[in-house]
Amino acid sequence: MAKLKPQGPLFRFFTNLDSIISSSLFEASDWTKRNYSAYSAWMTRWRIWGIKRFFVDLTSDAATLGLLIAIGVAYYALPPFSGEGDIWNRGRQYAITFTDRNGEVIGLRGVRQDDAIPLDEIPKYMINALLATEDSRFYYHFGVDPQGTLRAAIANAQASGVVQGGSSLTQQLAKNLFLSPERSLRRKIHEAFLALWIEARLSKDEILKLYLDRSYMGGGTYGVEAAAQFYFGKSIRDVNLPEAAMLAGLFKAPSKYAPHVNLEAARARANVVLYRMLDTGFISQGELFAARREPANVATAPGYYSPDYFLDWAYEETLETLKEQGLSGEYVIEVQTTIDQGLQRHAQETVNKMLDTHGKAKRVKQAALVTMTPDGAVKAIVGGRDYENSQFNRATEALRQPGSSFKPFVYLAALQSGMRPQTQVVDAPITIRGWSPKNYNRRYRGRVSMTVALQKSINTVPVHIAQSIGRKSIIDNARLVGLDAELRSNASMPLGTNEVTVLDITGAYATFANGGRLTKPHAVLEIRRPNGDLLYSRSNNERDSKQVVSPGKVADLNYMLNQVVVGGTGRRSELGFTPQAGKTGTTQGYRDAWFIGFTAHYATGVWYGNDDFTPTNRLTGGNLPAMTWKEVMSKALETQVAQALPGVPLDGRYARFTGNNDVQIPIAAVSTEQADQGGEVTIITSPERKQGGVANTVRQIFNLFENQKNTNRVRQVRTVTVETRQKRRQQRIERRKQRNQQNRAQQRLRNSDSRR
Repeated sequence: MAKLKPQGPLFRFFTNLDSIISSSLFEASDWTKRNYSAYSAWMTRWRIWGIKRFFVDLTSDAATLGLLIAIGVAYYALPPFSGEGDIWNRGRQYAITFTDRNGEVIGLRGVRQDDAIPLDEIPKYMINALLATEDSRFYYHFGVDPQGTLRAAIANAQASGVVQGGSSLTQQLAKNLFLSPERSLRRKIHEAFLALWIEARLSKDEILKLYLDRSYMGGGTYGVEAAAQFYFGKSIRDVNLPEAAMLAGLFKAPSKYAPHVNLEAARARANVVLYRMLDTGFISQGELFAARREPANVATAPGYYSPDYFLDWAYEETLETLKEQGLSGEYVIEVQTTIDQGLQRHAQETVNKMLDTHGKAKRVKQAALVTMTPDGAVKAIVGGRDYENSQFNRATEALRQPGSSFKPFVYLAALQSGMRPQTQVVDAPITIRGWSPKNYNRRYRGRVSMTVALQKSINTVPVHIAQSIGRKSIIDNARLVGLDAELRSNASMPLGTNEVTVLDITGAYATFANGGRLTKPHAVLEIRRPNGDLLYSRSNNERDSKQVVSPGKVADLNYMLNQVVVGGTGRRSELGFTPQAGKTGTTQGYRDAWFIGFTAHYATGVWYGNDDFTPTNRLTGGNLPAMTWKEVMSKALETQVAQALPGVPLDGRYARFTGNNDVQIPIAAVSTEQADQGGEVTIITSPERKQGGVANTVRQIFNLFENQKNTNRVRQVRTVTVETRQKRRQQRIERRKQRNQQNRAQQRLRNSDSRR
């Protein structure tokens, strides 16, 4: 400071700052002293001495302590949620009823619940039974009933135990919706505060409706409507007084008094409810006696086949659909599915029969199957041998190597790159970084067509193709047609060493059956509320599938896959009466055996193997999988009209098969000569393939019918039934008998003439 100039600006700044601080502190101190003196003088007027001061101090301390306790209790009793969002559905479970396309119930998932019945449609004696049992003063208290709590406390003290509950109906609702069932002081405090919170936000009728819909009623049911359906096989609208009393008795201890578990205990509890209704004036003495004379009976549960593997997958799809469509707040719904119950049952029975018959010899214990339409509507899912023993769904969750059934994606990529079914490829040894694929028979054919290579399931050719066009092209084309599995680009990838699910790869094959339009497997058609309100419809909410592969390329691939069935590794799957295509698959060590194929109506994938990956006894895809595929598809196509596949015409060979084997299948509209062959003749050729095999096929078709006349008349669509064929056979027998009788008569005449 000594070096600063006396009259400098910096000196003046600090001087002024010092004076301001000093004066401010003095004025603040002086103001405080003066006000404190004034306050002390004023308070002397209220000073209390003697005995009065003792009581005033005691009251003041008690008020202070009470305030602190109240603040602690309030903090301790804060509810375990913020009160924001969809609070009324907090922790709620879904209740989903699944039906087939005809509305027949096929099963349930989640809990049993139905909240679609309005309060004014619930019988009065159901409501009275509830109030008489749980809270007769419900309409007169504010959420907590001090009178009822005191009465319960006295009764429990006299009985030296818990004989009455002191919680109001609103408190019980708070516990059901927001709290755990633990018995603790904190939970009771939460319960009381939440009851006040609920009463401030809902009307009495709304609280009553929530209680009737959300309370657990035993047997996996929530709410009186679901309980009435489960126990009595009727709506809550139709229950009588004894049934209402039995339902009301469940609120106290649903597991103990559930009538399907202990009918006598349920009836005894119902009698207690009836007497309480009498005491509260809800029923008369005569009504009580009448109800006791005819107590409620439990209805027999409806029997239906439950396709559990299908339902598990449909449940997952339903939850995803609800989320995608912004319907997550819809908890009680009915879902119409794509399932064909007859086909589903037949598929399960077929798989089990094959395992029972051949499983021991082939050392195979499990199988999986998926059948869907070309547009992705899943008709059947077999996730294993027995759902009760194993709920693991091998059709939708198990990842297994597809083996040679992956090769169609390799050949699709080759076709997309410009090759043709007749393109010559090399079947010769190849080594990639020390790995050398081998053919099944350990031989090599040299130059073969792509069709022959796929037909005979040659292993070296797909590897050569992958080296030529690049493995990325194969992966891209597999993704293009809907294969969603993780595909790693390694040397063995063209031989199916990546893992897929049966559902995933079958859906990709369905794209081939669909003429190159992308197939997305699905089970959900419609989602509705229990009252019938439509929430989601696949036909309205989903876009049409897009064309991902040109029809010509798909026709070429289907032609090649048809040759696998006609003269290749899949001969055991040949139906004969309709165009089909498919591919076998067998993995290294015979751990997995596949057959995946399709017609114009269905695509089906079949897998056989063991859960622990142990090898089978040389089981191949052309064996049990192909046999299973044929039996299941024969059932699926019983009522379908034979149709051509893209690239596989419905030509005379199928007509001849039908006629020669007396196959009973529907026949489409045909001309007079074609009808005599027993089938529809349709010629479909790929624009890129007008010569070679297809041209020869066309010539054969025309040669088949070149000597027949009257080709312009067309018959109406008709179905050849067993009765029709038997009738025709009988007519032929009668005509033969008549001819024989005529011949014998003519022979007798000739003999008599000769004797003369």
